[in-house]
Amino acid sequence: MTGSRSVYSTVGGLRALLRRQHGVVTRAQLSVLGIGPAQVANHQAALRWRVLGGPVVVAHRGPLTRAGQRWVALLGAPAGSVIGAWSALELHGLRGWDRAPIHLVVARGSTPVRHPWLVVHESRRLCDEDVASVDGLAVHRAARAAVDAAAWQRSWRTAAGLMAAVVQQRLATTDELFAVLDSVGRVRHRKVMRLALADVVGGADSLAEIDFARLCRDAGLPEPSRQAVRTDAAGRRRFLDVEWRLPGGRKFVVEIDGVGHMERERWYDDLLRDAEIGADAATVRVRLPAMAARYEPERVLAVVRRHLRH
Repeated sequence: MTGSRSVYSTVGGLRALLRRQHGVVTRAQLSVLGIGPAQVANHQAALRWRVLGGPVVVAHRGPLTRAGQRWVALLGAPAGSVIGAWSALELHGLRGWDRAPIHLVVARGSTPVRHPWLVVHESRRLCDEDVASVDGLAVHRAARAAVDAAAWQRSWRTAAGLMAAVVQQRLATTDELFAVLDSVGRVRHRKVMRLALADVVGGADSLAEIDFARLCRDAGLPEPSRQAVRTDAAGRRRFLDVEWRLPGGRKFVVEIDGVGHMERERWYDDLLRDAEIGADAATVRVRLPAMAARYEPERVLAVVRRHLRH
């Protein structure tokens, strides 16, 4: 430990560099400070430092912090590589979408140092316009990171929800996200992302309801009335989405939830709203996701037919 303190105090700039990069440096950076391979080997043999993947040196023997992992990933990658996707969104402040691995985007054909906690994505679309500096790291801007993260998911539902979350948390605007989608070409879930953003722009009472009404009309079902008014327990007027009046005075009400309802605060308010509106023996209420009308129409129609029949 004494030797470690000694090198920090005698080598100008080393302590500040390690503080800035969370204890992670490259051999090239050490060489600029006058610390050569022999000194690195001595610290490694004394169990003070360790070398990860050739060029990267960790100036301690403890576990890597998450910030340290980011620096290890980027410093061990070819020039031009970027922290991207979920990890970039985390640095930009995205809440509620935690992902454990560090995501690194490199040029196609590159060979970065690999680690168990690192996910490497190869891309043909690395450009300076998409990159920002966050805590000294090269990081994809939120719009680019969000589109990449969504496109690399198996689930279209995750892609849709992520678009809404990024806009709702003010990490990127819909215009910025549309611009990235226009530039990326054919990627997975591109159509879903565009529809989700259209929902965010138009609100749950526009595109979602129009699609739902059209779906019912094309299937030969009676078209419902829209935006029926209810009064909740506190006497406030509430607007529902669609409603059918059935024989015998019964009613069948459907709430159409756009992707905006996926946000935690909206979900909380929506559940309380349901409780406040309540129901009676003559009313059946169901909630359906707006995206389902586009991607699982037969499943939605089966729900509607069953309730209209009964």
